[in-house]
Amino acid sequence: MPDTAFGLSTIGQVLVPVRDAERAAAFYRDALGLRFLFAFPHMAFFDADGVRLYLAEPERRDFDGRATLYFRVPDIGAAVEALEARGVSFGERPHVVHRDGSSELWMCFTKDPDGNNIGLMSEVPLAG
Repeated sequence: MPDTAFGLSTIGQVLVPVRDAERAAAFYRDALGLRFLFAFPHMAFFDADGVRLYLAEPERRDFDGRATLYFRVPDIGAAVEALEARGVSFGERPHVVHRDGSSELWMCFTKDPDGNNIGLMSEVPLAG
């Protein structure tokens, strides 16, 4: 009988497949403002508030594909404005994607140089 108390919860690292690790590293460091950790040929690592972001030119086909990264931000309007000032473009303006009795979830998306999705998300408490 399996141990039903076990469950995955904490993300330690996220792999984002890229075509050019140096170009992608410059975008994540300079445009998005993530803290650069270290690099090796064809890969770069960043700290996303305790989660390691691993940008890599895939060595095997089974690691090729698209990633979607969701970054929590306290004020989505201010975050979009700051990123647009760095040359990041968004396909849409921030909008509500979910509402419950206590909060709204706002999101908007951009892409990195390799077409991976970058989402901004902000949970806004409802007044009341």
